[in-house]
Amino acid sequence: MLSDVYYLLRVKADGRYLTARPNAEESGYVLLFRENFDALSYLNTHAADVANRFAVESLPGNQLSSLLKRWGFVGVAIVTDPLLPQVEFLQHS
Repeated sequence: MLSDVYYLLRVKADGRYLTARPNAEESGYVLLFRENFDALSYLNTHAADVANRFAVESLPGNQLSSLLKRWGFVGVAIVTDPLLPQVEFLQHS
């Protein structure tokens, strides 16, 4: 996981990352995609009307832990199928 490159969706206006929040009290899980085109497919399928408000950003796996700490995320949500969507939640410890 550390040698992989992941893709995230970031709001252009304020720089926040797109997250999944299964529990309203927690800060959420940052959505990760394995490919750039998966992130774009997710946007075009589920948020076509606001897709132009997001940018796709790449992140090396070795920087993932520091991003989670800096933004206070609970963990990551790896999107395995952007069209359905299927999401795998991993909690950071």
